Amino acid sequence: GFFQSYAVEVDIKDASNATCLYADWMMRFLITYEANNGEYKSTTLNLSSNVTHNGSVCGNDTQAALLAVQFGEGHSWSINITKNNETYQGDFTTLTYNTNDTAVFPDAKRKGPVTVVVKHLLHSVQLNTVFVCHSSYLIAAENVTQIFWNVTLQAFVQNGTVSKKESRCPADAPTSAPTVPPTIANVTTASTTTLSPAPTTAPKPVENPDTGNYSLKSGNKTCFLANVGLQLNISQDKPLLININPKTTVADGTCGNTTATLKLNDGNSTLIGF
Repeated sequence: GFFQSYAVEVDIKDASNATCLYADWMMRFLITYEANNGEYKSTTLNLSSNVTHNGSVCGNDTQAALLAVQFGEGHSWSINITKNNETYQGDFTTLTYNTNDTAVFPDAKRKGPVTVVVKHLLHSVQLNTVFVCHSSYLIAAENVTQIFWNVTLQAFVQNGTVSKKESRCPADAPTSAPTVPPTIANVTTASTTTLSPAPTTAPKPVENPDTGNYSLKSGNKTCFLANVGLQLNISQDKPLLININPKTTVADGTCGNTTATLKLNDGNSTLIGF
């Protein structure tokens, strides 16, 4: 489905009340958990409107910076960021979700907080440079898929001022623009990647989607196969059709003894799970 979550802006100050760590981003989490009846279910954990950033640390030459947020009913997320000479990079993320939150985990067999630590090497960014990534990207580990988009981040801010110099993620290259939902005017075929001038006549109907071949492996064995063409028909103020382009779509997921999950990310803010 389309991403629906709250944006988070965190501005951490040092002892002199100058900005030392700044971040503005959106994220959500897809989590598989065991229900009381023994079945495995998938749920979505979104950020709430009330987010705190207790425990965040500026960091210095010898101490890592820590961007930490808390939200909802006992959920938290953080990223550890280290400084190395003239660059900084993310080392690992820590997600703690609370299955006592019955709105998200209504029938969870295991109760209480669950912590997932993922080594996540954010590529090195020059000091006095802000990292920007409008495109969505995923980090999958254990039973959790973390999804991020519209990210702006600068650690070890110099002189209390967030830099105007940007380091873009590879997914944003070569042309970078904020992720926006496509409209019927700029979606013509499944392989369309650039916006065309507004047509002077009625938009051409969206063609049938191209068929994609998607698969997952467990070890050296294939455990999930899908041969399918996908088109989304979304009800808004006016009908919106979007074809999923298999050439730019990445398959991910998990295989278990009784359940399997296939996740397709088209790189344009659409994530579909089976």
